[in-house]
Amino acid sequence: MANLNKVFLIGNLTRDPELRYIPSGAAVTDISIAVNRSFTKKDGEKGEETLFVKVVIWGKQAESSAKYLSKGRPVFIEGRLRTNSWEDKDGQKRNAMEVVAERVQFLGSAQGNSGTASSFGGKKDLPIPEIQIEDKKETTTQTNSSEEKLGKSIEDEVPF
Repeated sequence: MANLNKVFLIGNLTRDPELRYIPSGAAVTDISIAVNRSFTKKDGEKGEETLFVKVVIWGKQAESSAKYLSKGRPVFIEGRLRTNSWEDKDGQKRNAMEVVAERVQFLGSAQGNSGTASSFGGKKDLPIPEIQIEDKKETTTQTNSSEEKLGKSIEDEVPF
């Protein structure tokens, strides 16, 4: 029997990212996003619900997310579901579902929340980074076309 554990979410950060390093030195960033759903009820009345999702990001994506994302910024997350289990202070076993991000894409613009896919969290005065795409045979460089229009220089590299 086939199995699939894949999640795609687009939502807004409910708080600033929290970056930490585990003893092995790996970077981990925790974020929480709000995902909205609009629907029409049987009686024709419109409804809306909001789901709050905890997302865990590892490695270089964790560092980039902590650097460029902030509360309220839109983000696209591709990942997988994981159950986190622990014992609370009363000795009760607790479980929570969370998403482990495999890919994080910043949405919106660097100057505001315009909804374009070239955002780096909306924090002002940040350069538009260069993204290195490695192929087995060669390495190519892609730059954001808006960089040329805005005349901004590339100072940081954001690996995804």
